[in-house]
Amino acid sequence: MSKKLLGNLMKQAQMMQERIQKAQEEAGAKTVEAASGGGMVTVAANGRMEILSIKIEKEAVDPNDVEMLQDLVAAAVNEALRKAQEMMNEEMGKITGGLGLPGMGGGLPGLF
Repeated sequence: MSKKLLGNLMKQAQMMQERIQKAQEEAGAKTVEAASGGGMVTVAANGRMEILSIKIEKEAVDPNDVEMLQDLVAAAVNEALRKAQEMMNEEMGKITGGLGLPGMGGGLPGLF
């Protein structure tokens, strides 16, 4: 492999890394919401997989059925995190889609 080709590959890799970092930052600033129990529990998360807020309608709070509320919160949190991961995968796929990298819009599972 020639030095020029190697230099070009290194430059392209660095540019790709910068684009991925920028996309991660942008996705981290975006939020998604998910609800359970017909909107009784709503959870907001960002692209960094952080839970930003949990809203619980007072009708969902039944001291005699705490397990139902726990299930609603867990379901909404899991759905919000799933949506956040999907959003991040879409953002990464825009950048890496043409590279055939598995997980990122097609490859490297768990990387983003």
